[in-house]
Amino acid sequence: MTAHYEIFDPAFAAMIDTTTPPEMIADGFVWTEGPVWLNDTLYFNDIPNKRMMKWQPAQGVSLALANSEFANGNTLDRTGRMVSCEHGGRRVIRRTDPKDLNAVEVIAEQYNGKRLNSPNDVVVRSDGSVWFTDPPYGINSDIEGYPAESEIGGCYVFCAAPDGTLTAVAQDFDKPNGLAFSPDERRLYIADSGAIRGASFPGIDYDLPHHIRVFDVEGTTLTGGAVFAEITPGVPDGFRIDTGGYVWTSAMDGIHCLAPDGQCLGKIRMPSQTSNLCFGGADGTDIFITASDKVWHVRSTRRDAAHQNTGQPSGEPS
Repeated sequence: MTAHYEIFDPAFAAMIDTTTPPEMIADGFVWTEGPVWLNDTLYFNDIPNKRMMKWQPAQGVSLALANSEFANGNTLDRTGRMVSCEHGGRRVIRRTDPKDLNAVEVIAEQYNGKRLNSPNDVVVRSDGSVWFTDPPYGINSDIEGYPAESEIGGCYVFCAAPDGTLTAVAQDFDKPNGLAFSPDERRLYIADSGAIRGASFPGIDYDLPHHIRVFDVEGTTLTGGAVFAEITPGVPDGFRIDTGGYVWTSAMDGIHCLAPDGQCLGKIRMPSQTSNLCFGGADGTDIFITASDKVWHVRSTRRDAAHQNTGQPSGEPS
């Protein structure tokens, strides 16, 4: 299958340059994840190879970090510094020097004196708090981390306050994965990819979670948690929410664009399973998609709500 678009609602056609097919800009990896646009560069992780790569429009692809400790999700904090989830290090870190990605400070690595499982995806709220998911993918095998038993005994969603206080804000997920705030930050959307069972149960068990839930947010308290949308085929992994409140989520067959009411308006169809995406480029409207061993580029008219106050391009396009 070649990459293409599926339009279910005319609104989707106005969001994507459907006259230009998705462009493959990088390949030759094992499993790509964690795309993030910083300054003029796209960074992404090749998790099983334990490295971070970078792509620039004129230079193409090159190595950014030789040992990423199986880093998965990346985002930006409100000052434009990269925040990363390390499966191998079992921690969330902030990269303090854009010229030296090995220069880091630890945001979170223990909960009640016990090591985290393997932080997976992360988002930073406008108050500086860092919210992240902690499934077991990095401790289940040696493919994305180091095999180990869970010390905390569950797969939680956490909030790390600016003062370092770590709170488990949700404890009823099977395998929490991607997460993102609504544009006004009053709601938090969280993916549960529990239907992927791992090496002992290859494939997907659709009797288990493969959905995105939505919570009301008050401080570090989450209420509600209703299912916003079930994702098929596959499961939701990483996703982004644009400044209009539209959810762009990964799935087995590509990127699904969901309206604020959960309706799927269209898809960016990929020839292989997608893991994540981000908005970036010169004006913040380019979409970069990590899909199995490749990275793809699509032009859009949307921007990421989470880029507000980061120094990255944000706001509704004209």
